Amino acid sequence: MTHVAGTAHSGSPDGAGPLIVVAAAIVQEGRLLVVSKKAAPETFYLPGGKPDAGEEPMEALARELDEELGVSPVEPRFLAEIEAQAALEGVPMRMTVFEAGINGVPRPAAELADMRWITGDEPDLRLAPAVRDQVLPLLRRNGLLADA
Repeated sequence: MTHVAGTAHSGSPDGAGPLIVVAAAIVQEGRLLVVSKKAAPETFYLPGGKPDAGEEPMEALARELDEELGVSPVEPRFLAEIEAQAALEGVPMRMTVFEAGINGVPRPAAELADMRWITGDEPDLRLAPAVRDQVLPLLRRNGLLADA
């Protein structure tokens, strides 16, 4: 199983389960879209977040992309189910990652502090460790990002 650190969370009612997160790997012209949260503006993550009660992963993805970036996913495809330590919360997390296009120009809103299109080779950019260590290599293996 691939492992990636995530952003927002939802867990079991008793708090014993992992955080549940959906996220989008949005790649255009060989660059990955990453965002930072106002709560931790120095660290960049994949856009996404926790599903609301009863919400399906694809519904949560569409809602989160609309809230965070003002866009909708286009042709989302399952990329990976990832279990890791959540970078911000420091607790176990399960994140479903979808590769997706988007229907417009993304603009950071809601709780976002910033967004960037990256190659993954930026020396001055702090990525959530598992995004750096797991998502980027997965995207490169799938031919979505250029090799470093």
